[in-house]
Amino acid sequence: MKIRLLLITIAMCSIFSSYAQDYLNIDINKSELRWSGEYTFYFGGHDGTISFTEGYFIKTNQVITGGQFIIDMNSIVCNDIKEAEANEGLVNHLKDPDFFDVAQFPTASIVITKVVYHDSTHMKIYADLTIKSITKPISFHAEVDFEAKLMTTKFKIDRMLWDISYNSKMRDGAISDAIGFDVKLSL
Repeated sequence: MKIRLLLITIAMCSIFSSYAQDYLNIDINKSELRWSGEYTFYFGGHDGTISFTEGYFIKTNQVITGGQFIIDMNSIVCNDIKEAEANEGLVNHLKDPDFFDVAQFPTASIVITKVVYHDSTHMKIYADLTIKSITKPISFHAEVDFEAKLMTTKFKIDRMLWDISYNSKMRDGAISDAIGFDVKLSL
């Protein structure tokens, strides 16, 4: 009877440990979220960064299976305008209601809902992106470097789906509907 109980206990422990999930917090000081916006009818645009306030990956059976990341919209910075007054003007404009409405929506989030691996380091990630309390599904390809504890990806979104609709007499002042993101997540 004791042997049978021991075997059942060992079997239950191995079943539960095989489905164990780990939460891997990102290092917000090493992680980077770069944004870029382009003009529609000529070359050029603006780029900058936004900071993460927190984030984690969910690791199940030694692979990334999920995660959640919170973005501080108040931390938006423009990198390409060197003149201080013009830079501040653009950043304040990006925080206005016709762009990100940061006063009302101070955070954005990305929640990974599914990960499909192409091989051990390349994957397609499906996620829900929430900006201005509007949640839409997105997908993108990512690469992970387990030795460096780093995941990288690049993707674009259609800003109009999140009501980021700069009001201008010209069609959005000739600003592209696409916003690009270049992301590096470090553990």
